Amino acid sequence: MLTGYRPDPPRTHPPLNYPDYRSTALRHPKQPLVLLPHTLTEITGPILGSDRVRPGDHDLTFGHRGEPLGQRIVVFGRLLDSTGRPIPDALIEIWQANAGGRYRHIGDRWPAPLDPHFVGVGRTLTDSRGGYEFVTVKPGAYPWGNHHNAWRPAHIHFSVFGRAFTQRLVTQMYFPDDPLFGQDPIYNSVPDAARRRLVSRFSLERTRPNWALAFEFDIVVRGRDATPFEEPHDD
Repeated sequence: MLTGYRPDPPRTHPPLNYPDYRSTALRHPKQPLVLLPHTLTEITGPILGSDRVRPGDHDLTFGHRGEPLGQRIVVFGRLLDSTGRPIPDALIEIWQANAGGRYRHIGDRWPAPLDPHFVGVGRTLTDSRGGYEFVTVKPGAYPWGNHHNAWRPAHIHFSVFGRAFTQRLVTQMYFPDDPLFGQDPIYNSVPDAARRRLVSRFSLERTRPNWALAFEFDIVVRGRDATPFEEPHDD
């Protein structure tokens, strides 16, 4: 039997239309959302399994002719449901700018250098405890033209899949004590009570001596401690 999800508490996710984040005025829905029922097709396929992940896909510093520039970091955490139980075998993907704050994308043209040894995308599956780990470099801040002297704080984009493509959630992870938090409308569109869930925690315990700093970022898909997501929802 198919069962529905309990809605997240009010003021968990950012509003779809947030005037300070200028592009939401053009892309937010203008009509009430229509809830489409999830039938067997939507909840069973395509299956996103282990064959989608290759060895080394979790290491964004791997597979190039040289080392990428920037501070090497380990990003790790757990994927949890609303009751705190781990979600195993889930596909997690990340994408990010390089250490200079530039994406390897045709649309990114600001004059920061491209790194020939860094593509900026990775993927992994959660283990039996819901755990995941990525090795990458800390992304740089970048200008984005939303308002005068606008710069995005350093961040990593996360995409979490369930059993099918329709079960996808997208969010961003930030780093502690970033001086750009106060002027970033994307970060500030998240209600105060939930905003801290987007900021990773430095972990000296998982830091690898003489090699990489470590940051912990748990992702909770539903409930009182849900991570804020970029998804359709009621304001």
